[in-house]
Amino acid sequence: GLDVDSLVIEHIQVNKAPKMRRRTYRAHGRINPYMSSPCHIEMILTEKEQIVPKPEEEVAQKKKISQKKLKKQKLMARE
Repeated sequence: GLDVDSLVIEHIQVNKAPKMRRRTYRAHGRINPYMSSPCHIEMILTEKEQIVPKPEEEVAQKKKISQKKLKKQKLMARE
């Protein structure tokens, strides 16, 4: 089963359901409509995953060089 203490809401959706018409009795013999507004509730729960710390990167990222500068460097290397 699932651990109740570690549940997290992943998805919630509420949809309309058909209205139910009933009547309510009022003073002096009158009757008024009483509309109930039901709904369908959909919930998807999942267990919380343990958070794993991301390792620090030791390698520095290479600086990007534009195509124009690359071509210029290759041209200079030939000479």
